[in-house]
Amino acid sequence: MSAPPSPLHLAVALDGAGWHPAAWREPGARPQHLFTAGYWADLVAEAERGLLDLVTFEDALGPQSWHPTEPDNRTDQVRGRLDAVLIAARVAPLTRNIGLVPSVVATHTEPFHISKAIATLDYASAGRAGLRVQVSARPGEAAHFGRRTFPRPRAGEREDAFTADRTAALLAEAGDYVEVVRRLWDSWEDDAEIRDAATGRFIDRDKLHYIDFTGEHFSVKGPSITPRPPQGQAVVSVLARDEAGYRLAGRSADIGYVTPHDAGQARAAVAGIRAAQAGAGRAGEDLHIFGDLLVFLDDDRTAARERKARLDTLAGPAPASDAKVFTGTPSDLADLLLEWRGAGLSGFRLRPAVLAHDLERITRDLVPELQRRGAFRHAYEADTLRGLLGLPRPANRYTAV
Repeated sequence: MSAPPSPLHLAVALDGAGWHPAAWREPGARPQHLFTAGYWADLVAEAERGLLDLVTFEDALGPQSWHPTEPDNRTDQVRGRLDAVLIAARVAPLTRNIGLVPSVVATHTEPFHISKAIATLDYASAGRAGLRVQVSARPGEAAHFGRRTFPRPRAGEREDAFTADRTAALLAEAGDYVEVVRRLWDSWEDDAEIRDAATGRFIDRDKLHYIDFTGEHFSVKGPSITPRPPQGQAVVSVLARDEAGYRLAGRSADIGYVTPHDAGQARAAVAGIRAAQAGAGRAGEDLHIFGDLLVFLDDDRTAARERKARLDTLAGPAPASDAKVFTGTPSDLADLLLEWRGAGLSGFRLRPAVLAHDLERITRDLVPELQRRGAFRHAYEADTLRGLLGLPRPANRYTAV
């Protein structure tokens, strides 16, 4: 008799007033509070009320834009963000179980800085930190830093193909970035701190290690200035939309987020990441693959479709979502999640179209529906993010055997 399938993992992606560009105009959206700590604390508290595994916080190094490389100059949509790592650190003491996963743009952020920032978040949250590694090929964002330049497409060159090629190169670079970050987390052994006031020994210097990483993109000696995180390694996640993303997830991630539009595409994405994982020599390691969906949830399908249509009219023309856009009831969404689980997905990251509406429909309607079907937890079973995801605490690579 086969064992029942493992319960699903669920995450929500938090961004502004929601993932629809007109979300800020909805009743209850609180646009005047978007840049306050209380707004974000309330969102994460609601997600934790629903027993979700983790929340991700979106971030970027330039104002939001629908254009792939340039500002779109829209003034009728939310523009501007707070720093994702700092938001996560602010809400960490206000929560107890949920994972906190800020987005980090690896392209222009030094791995040394991020290693200690996320290690600090892991201490602030008592072991619930992660990060979502992303890249940016936008020339305007590069100009903020002045250390590298990105060309713009030439006349007649397809912009989408140009951006895909540039992004693929940056994703390969991000693999080295994650490797440096992980080595820095390991550069202090777990028992490097002695803290013996009687003998005057605070640390054992032999248990701090140079990482001596030298590659095409980074040369980092180490060690970190921050002791090894409580989880040993914080949870690393990446959005994997194509083969370049699959390679980064397979090489470097604990969670890969994919964007299928049907079960067949989900199956293909899982196969792509598993092949990349094996090619990177990680076939025996745990690697979750979550499906991303943008969701409009209402009591009936017609209401959900009509709400989306009304918001689309307010927002004006916008590109199609990279992820599947779901309109329907929480029960309908539960059906879809369980169908796609059969394609090899172990969880889902849901993007609420309107946070003021759809987040509560996830936590107060979808979660109970999944619980009734035996597909989701009834209580938190661990107090670290690795524990919630069933990921072991990794051994330190520098500890002598």
